[in-house]
Amino acid sequence: DRRQVLPAVPHILDTVQVEGTFPDGTKLITIHDAIASENGNLELALHGSFLPVPSLDKFPATEEDSRSPGEVIFGGGSITLNPGRKAVILRVVNTGDRPIQVGSHYHFIEVNPYLVFDRRRAYGMRLNRPAGTATRFEPGETKSVVLVNIGGKKVIRGGNGIVDGPVDDAKCRAVMEAPKFMGFNHQEEANASEGVSGEGFAFTTVISREAYSNMYGPTTGDKIRLGDTDLYAEIERDSAVHGDECVFGGGKVIREGMGQACGHPPSDSLDTVITNAVIIDYSGIFKADIGIKDGLIAVLGKTGNPDTMHDVHPNLIIGVNTEVIAGEGMIVTAGAIDCHVHFICPQLVYEAISSGITTLVGGGTGPASGTRATTCTPAPSQMKLMLQSTDDLPLNFGFTGKGNSAKPGELHEIIMAGAMGLNLHEDWGTTPAAIDNCLTVAEQYDIQVNIHTDTLNESGFVEHSIAAFKGRTIHTYHSEGAGGGHAPDIIKVCGVKNVLPSSTNPTRPYTSNTIDEHLDMLMVCHHLDKDIPEDVAFAESRIRAETIAAEDILHDMGAISIISSDSQAMGRIGEVISRTWQTAHKMKTQRGSVGPSRSNNDNLRIRRYIAKYTINPAIANGFSEFVGSVEVGKLADLVLWKPSFFGAKPEMVIKGGAIAWANMGDPNASIPTPEPGDIEAYVWSIW
Repeated sequence: DRRQVLPAVPHILDTVQVEGTFPDGTKLITIHDAIASENGNLELALHGSFLPVPSLDKFPATEEDSRSPGEVIFGGGSITLNPGRKAVILRVVNTGDRPIQVGSHYHFIEVNPYLVFDRRRAYGMRLNRPAGTATRFEPGETKSVVLVNIGGKKVIRGGNGIVDGPVDDAKCRAVMEAPKFMGFNHQEEANASEGVSGEGFAFTTVISREAYSNMYGPTTGDKIRLGDTDLYAEIERDSAVHGDECVFGGGKVIREGMGQACGHPPSDSLDTVITNAVIIDYSGIFKADIGIKDGLIAVLGKTGNPDTMHDVHPNLIIGVNTEVIAGEGMIVTAGAIDCHVHFICPQLVYEAISSGITTLVGGGTGPASGTRATTCTPAPSQMKLMLQSTDDLPLNFGFTGKGNSAKPGELHEIIMAGAMGLNLHEDWGTTPAAIDNCLTVAEQYDIQVNIHTDTLNESGFVEHSIAAFKGRTIHTYHSEGAGGGHAPDIIKVCGVKNVLPSSTNPTRPYTSNTIDEHLDMLMVCHHLDKDIPEDVAFAESRIRAETIAAEDILHDMGAISIISSDSQAMGRIGEVISRTWQTAHKMKTQRGSVGPSRSNNDNLRIRRYIAKYTINPAIANGFSEFVGSVEVGKLADLVLWKPSFFGAKPEMVIKGGAIAWANMGDPNASIPTPEPGDIEAYVWSIW
């Protein structure tokens, strides 16, 4: 098996599930460690395909990489749970005839009446175990357990209703009347050991970083490998209270009266919470619970039940009206922004969102010749139709009008019709007069101008276009030049302070085949004729290995700040994110680490590159207060990734707080994970 697949596959394909048809019906089949042998049975694998069975000699042994995609490198030391809390060791006997399992956060005074122990000493306490784990008592079994104080406001709700209110030692005698009246077993333990968690071995629970990561995801000081790249992200801080992590599931923490608060109406609790997520953002690499309310990011911090947990943010309360998305072991990023989109066909929207893009900015009217080459929605009537046609699609859209005019009147009209920006494109004539007029109109409305400059140098050279900018802010598309612009030196604009330069992804990164594909690509997109020598010369003047190679370096320095697609017009909309991280990986192998000299992580480079498709295009287009980062108050446009597939295949895409796209298995399966798995529309969010 291992010789017939790529080296990383055995590491990431741990289980395969299918629904099989048997004589007695459809049944779930789970294959563990699917890639288990050196060579598979190719005859069986190809049975029924009519393909010839190749010799095993065709698959030579490869040197195995000890690293695995998405691996975690753990920091030093172990983790102490619930430190500083009052603790007690109690003897517990199961007098029932069935097993009893008690979860970490269940109020111990409220447990099954057939458990015999000192309930008075258990008042206001719970098990000192890793959050979400449990202690099991078999029939007739006796165990000693360590209990610790509950946290937060110390309010007991739910369970069997023995206690319903704040823990008050002064009222303990009265509280103990309830279990006696209700028939709960209780036995005083006068010599029970008491202490403080973290200050004595018997009272302390310690787990390794690896065990902690397996349950809740990595924590501060741990490093995550991003996919199969050489980039390692180190977690800078963690909002979790160790021992009070919120995890969902059977017998876990987020249950009534435990991690889920009682008595909080929908207005006071979250709509959705993503628990224990590692967030990679331009603002930092950190771990937190993400609270979503009314489609916005409400708070980043510690979620849960403030009655029983320490440090729960007042706006991060989990209530009965709260949905949970388990983020343990996942990476969360802001939804990507592609700000160079030719709206040629509606299918590109689905390709975009399935790659992790949640915002599209560009122009077009469909597969018209103008749209195949330029990002312009020219007419007010077309702007209206484009706005209407995207209303039921779960993305943010911004449309740009055509800015190529030396007179202002018609530009005012397309802006009033709904254009969020204007596009200057050489195929419509990007002359100094048009540049000046377009920027003048845009300044009046405070909107962005995106420019594709004059490859022909017909009206002037690059310095003449820069002079026409007159110090005004402008976004220069594909600033290297293969996508279009003054030949051969449009790359100069990257050094002009009022210019916001960007790249399109066919040149990202520069590799062995980059040059070869571009000539035919350009001829088709810009309606050129290979039989006209001047058209061929025009195309060839734009494709320069030297400047494409330099583009890599400029991105790594931060001199070029945006990566976009140029979708179906010399670009691939589904590869904005993957090519960004390919560029970052290539630059690490080529230029080494960046950042503080003693740093052994890639956080600075990672933050720089994720900004290229999130916050930077948001700033460039004037909507960074709404999207572009994982920050409080912004739209909950979020993407969840398995670390092993980071940048390549999202696990889930959330748009405005609703799940819009997700990795989903067979819809007739008994569970959501059996093959065939596909990243597809999660229709509840768009119906």
